[in-house]
Amino acid sequence: MSPRSASVNEELRRRSRERLLQATVELVAERGYEATTLGDIADRAGAARGLVSYYFPGKRQLLQSAVHRLMHLTLQAALEREPRSDCGRERLARAIDAILGLARDEPLLMRTHMAGILAAEGFVRCPEQQRLAELLRDTIVRYGSADPDADYPLLRALLMGAVVAILLPGAPMEVQRLRAELFQRYGLDRELGVPPDGVPPGGTFHSNPSHL
Repeated sequence: MSPRSASVNEELRRRSRERLLQATVELVAERGYEATTLGDIADRAGAARGLVSYYFPGKRQLLQSAVHRLMHLTLQAALEREPRSDCGRERLARAIDAILGLARDEPLLMRTHMAGILAAEGFVRCPEQQRLAELLRDTIVRYGSADPDADYPLLRALLMGAVVAILLPGAPMEVQRLRAELFQRYGLDRELGVPPDGVPPGGTFHSNPSHL
């Protein structure tokens, strides 16, 4: 039997990493962060325990990468859903709705993620985070930003602040109020993106894409 090519090995490594990331979001959403072990994640992913340590230095870094992947896939699905649109204002509205919807639909997962970012370990830069950043930056560019290097970090900060406000224990803010504030900030009509009733004009919206 001839040895596998470098491209085949790379694809196998990519798939293994994807399975670990998917298993992480599933287990943390089901059990919480503390009750989920790296062994549990490896078992759910069908991978060897040592493979987790090979890809990630620890559980906190693994969770951040996993949630960044989920955010990227959710945002990508929202931007690509039918009817497709190249309108920058529509795409920004979809992006805002996608992130707010994720905070609403996955509160335990997103609260744990935000707590990790605010902890001593800080923000993890990883391929999943970079893909999410590229998609958000592209969104603000298509919206018409004259200075995306300044406007992208501001958009990111506003979305993170809104997620924290939705998840704040004891004093959460309503998603629709935050949506209205963000839409006003960017001059977006409320009919853009995913309206308050959750169904976009001309189609059916599913907040959790089947491929996640």
